[in-house]
Amino acid sequence: MTVLVTGAAGFIGFHVAQALLGRGARVLGVDNLNDYYDPALKLARLGRLEAQSGFRFLRADVADRDAMMAVAENHEPVTGIVHLAAQAGVRHSLKDPYSYVRSNVEGQLVMLELARRLDGLKHMVYASSSSVYGANEKLPFSVDDPVDKPISLYAATKRSGELMAYTYAHLYGIPLTGLRFFTVYGPWGRPDMAAYIFASKIMAGEPITVFNNGDMRRDFTFIDDIVDGVLRCLDAPPSGAPPHRVYNIGNHRSEDLMRFIALIEEGLGRKAEIQFDEIQPGDVKETFADISAIERDLGYHPHTPIELGLPAFIDWFRSYNGR
Repeated sequence: MTVLVTGAAGFIGFHVAQALLGRGARVLGVDNLNDYYDPALKLARLGRLEAQSGFRFLRADVADRDAMMAVAENHEPVTGIVHLAAQAGVRHSLKDPYSYVRSNVEGQLVMLELARRLDGLKHMVYASSSSVYGANEKLPFSVDDPVDKPISLYAATKRSGELMAYTYAHLYGIPLTGLRFFTVYGPWGRPDMAAYIFASKIMAGEPITVFNNGDMRRDFTFIDDIVDGVLRCLDAPPSGAPPHRVYNIGNHRSEDLMRFIALIEEGLGRKAEIQFDEIQPGDVKETFADISAIERDLGYHPHTPIELGLPAFIDWFRSYNGR
């Protein structure tokens, strides 16, 4: 079988593609290799994928209709899609809103149109985000909670993607599953996320900024647990009417941010110089995933607390950065 993985040179896409190749699938990876963060990291991930048989790469933007529709005509039959390409980052969405609408809304629409043109497609899994819960104060966040009050444009675009997917499942019977990821970290992680930012600045002897005066909690989820959830979903298409569902994928632990920083300090053997600041627009104080639905339906169980996941990240960080 061939699985189309968008965002294949990205953090989660790279790991998902690796796992699919490891179990014998053929992977068609798509990525536009944009410069939202250093493309060198994307190219390093891509180089590892291209060294493996069964992987082919298409440099394209998922919002490019012509490029993506050509996949249905010019490549081997695609039986599964894992759509992870997106413009990421809550805070950056305040600075460059148009890129979020193009990538996350137009890109989602193009992928749904592609899905309905692929005769052999069995299932499309797509990335949503815990950000859709907005300022929800009920914890843990459940897929049954209302998500009609996003507090960032990024969150609004991700919720829009869920609604479009539901509509396409209803209209065309395409099996679709949306995954609300909770703060993913681990080896090959993104430089704009907390673990990488903190590790880089601590190693450079620079101060780190901690928002809301450190009173923050996150459901930090290790990349291996995320990949396990993605593959479990891909293997089990929904069969309801319409065939659409949404799951949380998290660690089901809301960790204190200061504890997270302390473990990074411990792994690096250095103390952080901390500058506290107010909470940022579009940010939330706490996230916590209720994963009972995916546990019940697919047997998903995360296995990696931050006490194990962060040392794995630090080992990779040191190796990749020559430190």
